[in-house]
Amino acid sequence: MLKSMTGFSKAEISENGIKLSIEIRSINNRFLDINTRLPKTISHKELEIKDIIKKYISRGSISLYANIEYYGAAQPFFINEKNAETVYKSLVGLRKKLKMKGEVELNNLLQFSSFFTQKENESDGLEEFKLLEKCLNNALKELDKMRAKEGNQILKDFNNRLKNITAMLDKIESHSLNRIPEERERLRRKVALLFESDEIDENRIQMEIAFLANRLDISEECVRLRSHIKFFKENLKNNQQIGQKLTFLLQEMNREINTIGSKADDADISQLVVSFKEELERIREQLQNVE
Repeated sequence: MLKSMTGFSKAEISENGIKLSIEIRSINNRFLDINTRLPKTISHKELEIKDIIKKYISRGSISLYANIEYYGAAQPFFINEKNAETVYKSLVGLRKKLKMKGEVELNNLLQFSSFFTQKENESDGLEEFKLLEKCLNNALKELDKMRAKEGNQILKDFNNRLKNITAMLDKIESHSLNRIPEERERLRRKVALLFESDEIDENRIQMEIAFLANRLDISEECVRLRSHIKFFKENLKNNQQIGQKLTFLLQEMNREINTIGSKADDADISQLVVSFKEELERIREQLQNVE
């Protein structure tokens, strides 16, 4: 199935007092490039997260943003006792230095809680990661659907353009078959004008005609073009990632039509070659978005 590299999806899940949301954006890229923005709780799981993404996507620039919110009893709360003790000793020392009455109480200490407490859990984040796995798979499935839907539209465009270039190739071949006898007769007329009173060397004329026919012959290029078009169509039905293979086939098609254009000394064929190349360019632009 043809898939686009462009897509967006969003997923959200809540369990056991943890709310996790994910956004994934995918755009064109020659290779697979994954960028993540993760909460500190699960940042150490980045490689595992990338491995999950690779199961769904083989090419493209992927941006993933994950956010975790805690509610109710699930709100993580961690006290760094060593830091709290340091703050307490500093307050006691300040009280003595300023000769203030009273003792340093817990309420006084809590006013400086930002120095010894933190809201993010310093555990290994296993519970959060399990939830993220479930949410990430949901988001990737939705992204895959969107990329497949857009890929289907690209497939329709490819088929239409392949139909157009096949029709153009038919016309090019038809013109080419008529050119050799026309060129032969044109050459005879030119020679006759040059040697009106002299005897014409028929053998030399035949040699020139053979050389001309060989130079004008584009049958091999047309055969290879048809072969490339056939393989291109066959690969469009392939369920694997085909973007790079199609790009190679398109390069080969462009090379053959350029050769035909260089051989053609005919206005009609030259015009068809230009139109042919325009269609190939539009296919190339679309291919940049195919996985």
